[in-house]
Amino acid sequence: MKIGLISDTHDFFEPRLETIFAGVDHILHAGDVGSDWILTQLAGLAPVTAVLGNTDAGLALPLTQVKTLGPLKVLLHHIVTPYALTRELAARIQQEQPQLVVFGHTHQQFQQRLNGTWFLNPGYAGKPKYGAERSVALLETAAGKSAVKFIKLPNPR
Repeated sequence: MKIGLISDTHDFFEPRLETIFAGVDHILHAGDVGSDWILTQLAGLAPVTAVLGNTDAGLALPLTQVKTLGPLKVLLHHIVTPYALTRELAARIQQEQPQLVVFGHTHQQFQQRLNGTWFLNPGYAGKPKYGAERSVALLETAAGKSAVKFIKLPNPR
């Protein structure tokens, strides 16, 4: 199974996503979507599961979603501090027992296993600004193993 991971689009649809996410089975958007049209664009590529980000006023999205994709149980939430989880999020992770937590908000790639849970942030996919590095990620699962590949989104010159 191949999963596209994206966060922090802030109402900007990167045209390269059509190529990058071609052939994915599912897309997970970890919040700060911007507007529904971003989700519509992504849904044209693959089924989408998304959560509400701190700038997503007016979108009808949940704060947290749990989705099983192939062998992976994934918890999707926008603001996650892996080393200092809020009490509520720690309880939800304990209850759900996901193998993977996908989050956004920091605009920085992150990948680490902590206490048996894999935490992953695909980075910032919004409009190019101030030379900030932009990225998405592809997650592939096969034969009980999972691997992630971060894909840099170049800024126009």
